[in-house]
Amino acid sequence: VNKPPEFLSVPGKRIEASVLTRMRRYLPKAKGPLLVHRLDMSTSGLLLVAKNEKTHKNLQKQFIQRSIKKRYVAILDGELNTISGIIDLPLRVDLDNRPQQLVCYEHGKPAQTKYKVVGIENGKTRIHFYPITGRTHQLRVHAAHTDGLNSPIVGDDLYGTKGQRLHLHAEMLKFTHPVTLEVLEIVCKAPF
Repeated sequence: VNKPPEFLSVPGKRIEASVLTRMRRYLPKAKGPLLVHRLDMSTSGLLLVAKNEKTHKNLQKQFIQRSIKKRYVAILDGELNTISGIIDLPLRVDLDNRPQQLVCYEHGKPAQTKYKVVGIENGKTRIHFYPITGRTHQLRVHAAHTDGLNSPIVGDDLYGTKGQRLHLHAEMLKFTHPVTLEVLEIVCKAPF
């Protein structure tokens, strides 16, 4: 499914509306957890939904083994000097400022992101992110942090400057279909 920005993947403490609740209504006979992974509330784009437990386990295993390929597109608030690279900054929750994450070499979990610049225009950089790990807010912190790209994502209210929307979109998923074993590449172009 194509999740809109500012919409939860799963129900929150005070907000019931989410991709999961809508999928349960849309697929009332589906068994199992349904959502294979999540996206931050502010991030738009592709989410995998499984209609049964066997499919869910297969797709989740592909995520765990990192055989599922993901591409995100983002607009950064600034111009990068590099064309591509890998950001390797360990992350953990900021205990004094949840849900924000921070870089922590002592207690952080490993977090790596490949990136490739697509274009630069009007002081902004269009970039493709290829997350190797999948930590909370990983792409947002890796973009904004001074030891990362030092250029927050446009519209990032947590690590940059609030705007109309966060310019981060899960654009492509490539995985092996659990039944046919066909390699599928699903693309949903960024709306910005």
